[in-house]
Amino acid sequence: MESQKITKSDFARSRRWYQDACGTALAMDLVGERWALLIIRELLLGPRRFGEIRGALVGLSANVLTQRLEGLEKAGILERRHLPSPSNAQVYALTRWGRAAEEPIFALSRWAAGSPAHDVTLPLSNTAFMLSLRTMMDRERARTLPPVDLGFRIGGEPFRAKIVEGKLEIERVDPDGADVVFIGQPSPMASVFYGRDPLAESQRLGKVAAAGDLALGQRFVDLFALPTFPA
Repeated sequence: MESQKITKSDFARSRRWYQDACGTALAMDLVGERWALLIIRELLLGPRRFGEIRGALVGLSANVLTQRLEGLEKAGILERRHLPSPSNAQVYALTRWGRAAEEPIFALSRWAAGSPAHDVTLPLSNTAFMLSLRTMMDRERARTLPPVDLGFRIGGEPFRAKIVEGKLEIERVDPDGADVVFIGQPSPMASVFYGRDPLAESQRLGKVAAAGDLALGQRFVDLFALPTFPA
């Protein structure tokens, strides 16, 4: 899909604009509607079907999702694709420009995670949990780990990850055979990675199941903490 130049007139009939030349205002014009950023978040690990996006975002109606997808497509942020046979399914995928929203979204997430209102016990999608690991990992300390093949089954969905130059690379592929595999639901798993209990204690409490090199798994868990900001 060729990128298209988006102008104010493209949106004038459907929504208000801030009438502000600042890039922040333009960003809010493009993705500031409710659910828009979370839809982009759900696509950061690859294309998803309509039902997969809706199933990941509790409270999002089919009608609103359709509206947001149409708006994001019109803005050039995502595009529709068709998977080859035998699936022949329609999926939504970020454009190259849309994928560039990853770092701004991650920066906003890191900032908001320091809020006293941040509640890690609230519902969390599988993708959101995995992306939180990429967002919050201490990259400098991650460079001290040996090469590691990490597996996850989050909410029944498979993921595999590795650390490359201090960055966590994640794919939706089967984790069998990884050095260490973490299994659980996203919200309890968040309390494992952002809490204070050792991995063995989290296993005993039923927050997570882990298999493989558990010492290496503990070293990986130790790379995560929620940010704190001075008052």
